Amino acid sequence: VGGIYTVIQTKAKITADEWGENYVLVGPYFEHNVKTQVEACEPPNPAVKKAMDTMKSQGCQAFFGRWLIEGSPYVLLFDIGSAAWNLDRWKGEFWDVSNIGIPFHDREANDAVIFGSLTAWFLKELSSQFDDKPNIIAHFHEWQAGVGLILSRSQKLPVATIFTTHATLLGRYLCAASIDFYNNLDQFDIDKEAGERQIYHRYCMERASVHCAHVFTTVSQITAIEAEHMLKRNPDVVTPNGLNVKKFSAMHEFQNLHSMYKARIQEFIRGHFYGHLDFSLEKTLFFFIAGRYEFSNKGADMFLEALSRLNFLLRVHKTDVTVVVFFIMPAKTNNFNVETLKGQAVRKQLWDTAQSVKEKFGKKLYNALLKGEIPDLNKILDRDDITIMKRAIFSTQRHCLPPVTTHNMIDDSNDPILNTIRRIGLFNNRTDRVKVILHPEFLSSTSPLLPLDYEEFVRGCHLGVFPSYYEPWGYTPAECTVMGIPSVTTNLSGFGCFMQEHVADPAAYGIYIVDRRFRSPDESCNQLTQFLYGFCQQSRRQRIIQRNRTERLSDLLDWRYLGRYYMHARHLALSRTFPDKFEMEPSAPPKTEGFRYPRPSSVPPSPSVSQHSSPHHSEDEDEDERYDEDEEAERDRQNIKSPFSLGVLPQGKKKQHGEYRN
Repeated sequence: VGGIYTVIQTKAKITADEWGENYVLVGPYFEHNVKTQVEACEPPNPAVKKAMDTMKSQGCQAFFGRWLIEGSPYVLLFDIGSAAWNLDRWKGEFWDVSNIGIPFHDREANDAVIFGSLTAWFLKELSSQFDDKPNIIAHFHEWQAGVGLILSRSQKLPVATIFTTHATLLGRYLCAASIDFYNNLDQFDIDKEAGERQIYHRYCMERASVHCAHVFTTVSQITAIEAEHMLKRNPDVVTPNGLNVKKFSAMHEFQNLHSMYKARIQEFIRGHFYGHLDFSLEKTLFFFIAGRYEFSNKGADMFLEALSRLNFLLRVHKTDVTVVVFFIMPAKTNNFNVETLKGQAVRKQLWDTAQSVKEKFGKKLYNALLKGEIPDLNKILDRDDITIMKRAIFSTQRHCLPPVTTHNMIDDSNDPILNTIRRIGLFNNRTDRVKVILHPEFLSSTSPLLPLDYEEFVRGCHLGVFPSYYEPWGYTPAECTVMGIPSVTTNLSGFGCFMQEHVADPAAYGIYIVDRRFRSPDESCNQLTQFLYGFCQQSRRQRIIQRNRTERLSDLLDWRYLGRYYMHARHLALSRTFPDKFEMEPSAPPKTEGFRYPRPSSVPPSPSVSQHSSPHHSEDEDEDERYDEDEEAERDRQNIKSPFSLGVLPQGKKKQHGEYRN
């Protein structure tokens, strides 16, 4: 599921490097995924095999293999369907332990009980084979896995447990209801809110998991505050989400990829806007928002309002910059709409016409030059060529505006994005400097419209905009950063808070943080508009410098650096579960604040400051004399030193708080 899947999948490599064969991921068995992603093998550990055999002999199907992703971790998968005949008995046992009743119509919660019961059973069979060593750590992600934790603790199994919540159930529901969530965190009657939304049993499963765990972690500071109020326990450790950062051996390879994929997006724009291409593609910027279709949680409402204001500013100041904005949010559709497909067909037909005329022209020119003549350009094209070209031009006339959506929406009249576009009037008119395209489907390299996958598309854009109201972490801006693409985030997203903590001047590094926590919606919207307008005023050179800086932040988001927080959580769980065997170092919690990127010494620190008094300055002006990239990059590398170990400190030398600061 979305971000949680990304966390577990990308983290597998560093965890497998640390634990080797002692790291096993436990999950549900889905045949279609197993066939394509898992290679079956025997468990290397005889105790695991014995535990599986015991369960199989009592009618529960379990499957062991290697998950074919980076790190190739072992996976143990339980077939929930094969064990469903135990459901009523297991629901009864869960009720006896926790007094939580699960309604029969909630399929997901029932599956969670089956999966949890199988997990606890497996941990019981496994731990009963070990007397004193080795010790077991079980890490549960989200309420769907939490039943196993609750049962393990009620059976007093000798297992160190960790529970991670990536978001709270109630937080997501309440924010989606357009409630002023963050200013009323302490005011909610939580049982009543959960009951009204018919998720009381799920909420109880989540809260019980949180309180049963030896160590409770969450993914960001903002979710830690939320969990304290919604789940009534302060997280022990904040474990930020990372990515596997692949560095290119060539320094500026990511800039070349940006150019390459930008050209592919420009091709799509040529088709989509045929007959209305009265703007220069060289001066066109591509912005995008992507993610689950949660209109207010993901900030699409604020983004559209800011685009309306940005359009006004760009028109008033008569700038020659055009902004094309993509909304990549999956919704229910009836396939592509005809007008969009026609646009791509017209573009291709024009290209073919131009190629054939070019070929004839080239041959005549070549023959003339061979004879030592400069051809008469009026004669080199005959009447047929002129006719073909005129017909091509007539075919590009269109009597409607370029469509704002690429697909036929099933519930067009109730679609929140389309209704907002209708209200603010951004219909891709010739006079609009901001053009909007809603692509209500995830991107795919096999699409007949925009044949790019998501990563290629992101690389081709100039700015990702994610002004989320509810975003426990926010992988979308993190992925932009790793690819060297600037992004807009907020101080209500985990990623935004993390960057504010680590980077002295985030905007200089292409991370624009909108304040949605301490400002009114209108003020936040104005701030977002200013960020967007400032970005539009940058010269090409300023954007290139900014992308170099953005890409250098990727070290901060690498699991090799962020994996230490998970290590810390595991050490803490061991020391709490087996205090006679494990002891935490007094200096233990790794402080995140030690790694602050400084503000770059060169101008421009951020576009709003670096505006020219005259908007018509020359692109070639070297407005940035003092910029020395190598020197700046070296300083950044100094600032993000190699991760310190959580190992033993020499006796007598205790680190002072804040000693990791530069």
